Amino acid sequence: MISQILTACVIGLDVYKVLTEVDVNNSLPSVSIVGLPDTSVNEAKERIRSAIKNSGFEFPNKKIVVNLAPADIKKTGSGYDLPIAVGILLKTNIIEQQDISDTAFIGELSLNGSLRAVTGVLPIAAGLKQQGIKTLIVPYDNAKEAAIIKGLDIIGVKNLVELVNHFNKSSENHKEIKPVYVNNEEYMDYEKNSDEYFDFKDVKGQLQAKRAMEIAAAGAHNLLMSGPPGSGKTLLAKCFASILPPLTFDESIELTKIYSISGLINSNRPLIVKRPFRSIHHTASAISITGGGANPKPGEITLAHRGVLFLDEFVEFPRNVLEVLRQPIEDGKIVIARAKTRLEFPCKFILLGAMNPCPCGYLGDREKQCTCSEYQIKQYRSKLSGPLLDRIDIVMEVPRLSAEELALQNDNKAESSEKIRQRVVLARNIQLERYKNTGIYTNSELTPKLIKKYCHLDEAASSLLKEAVRKFSMSARAYDRVLKLSRTIADLEQSENINVKHIAQAVQYRTNI
Repeated sequence: MISQILTACVIGLDVYKVLTEVDVNNSLPSVSIVGLPDTSVNEAKERIRSAIKNSGFEFPNKKIVVNLAPADIKKTGSGYDLPIAVGILLKTNIIEQQDISDTAFIGELSLNGSLRAVTGVLPIAAGLKQQGIKTLIVPYDNAKEAAIIKGLDIIGVKNLVELVNHFNKSSENHKEIKPVYVNNEEYMDYEKNSDEYFDFKDVKGQLQAKRAMEIAAAGAHNLLMSGPPGSGKTLLAKCFASILPPLTFDESIELTKIYSISGLINSNRPLIVKRPFRSIHHTASAISITGGGANPKPGEITLAHRGVLFLDEFVEFPRNVLEVLRQPIEDGKIVIARAKTRLEFPCKFILLGAMNPCPCGYLGDREKQCTCSEYQIKQYRSKLSGPLLDRIDIVMEVPRLSAEELALQNDNKAESSEKIRQRVVLARNIQLERYKNTGIYTNSELTPKLIKKYCHLDEAASSLLKEAVRKFSMSARAYDRVLKLSRTIADLEQSENINVKHIAQAVQYRTNI
């Protein structure tokens, strides 16, 4: 009779149940693992042999065959160590025979029998719960992460000896391990008490740029800043994170799954409760931004999901790198296709860019003269293609600060990030209520069908938009984006309908493109 142990694998963000079958035969001693394992899974045989021996148990001096079913799914990673070891211990009666058909195991073994944390535990816990599993046994360092998913008993185990004593109820060494419990509300409250952001009250002047950022944050719109060196573009971008609304619990779970498979989880505080702010250097490759690799992993655009992707020195990025952003911005997802696999990752992010207007940086500056030729300026800006700019909702000039503004010690006009954030949160709550049955969260996600339903214009507003389309030769995409942007401006003013001033302001932000 073979032993059968349940585990799981993660492909992209999808979870597949895997049955680990272990058979021990009276033949020449060996360990064979079949079922399309990669190198890391095949190496498990040596880790398991040493772990069982160094835990004080006898490793069978026989032929051991391990099958990971279904055999048509590639198995990667070290998380199969524990289920294989449990299968061997059951087969050799070191663990008492019992019904564990609703229990799954995952974990990496060290040579001394202790368990090491693995990646992807949260999506595995969520996926196995949907497939009827009642108990999940994981390494102790992964227990808090898995326990975020309610309705599933999570057992955190430190080593093989502890696991055997947990299952062997008739043994004098029996010690049951209690399921781990975490309070998700405490994790969510942590974000409210956080003081790790830059604050807009410390930014001198730039009232128009701050207003543009408030609109961008309220509706999750893409924004590009242009201005001379030292005008405050990067500081404004860093402050932008401080006015973003808190994540909802569903968004936190969605984001934590992404960070879990990427191995970026803090074991002590595993739930991601802050919107990500991913700042990328302009030497980054297209693959690092979109994701991929031999075993495809999420890229920066997916790690920025529900948050911000900040590209400083925007036009210093190679054109091919900028162009790969076009489809993800439009679709809110990235499809990675390889010869043997096709994965889909979410990437609904706010694109935040900062650039100089020309190579020397002083084109249009009121105090310093530009030294660039017309040809240099044209070449410099040629990296920004029309299709990419068409996907950016707001283009904002950030001018040089005057001597008086720089010398000002206390700017009474400067609002704190907290005040701005309150307005942003209010606008986001309006959107959450409006779109609660549509599967979207913000105005930037509106589809053409939903635009018709929720973006109502009066006659004057409609006439102004038609005139703007003719005057600035707007594309159909630009037309829709003006409507989305004006919907956000109206939400900030708590206006049910879109009127002329909302359209006028939205068009103004588009005409800088």
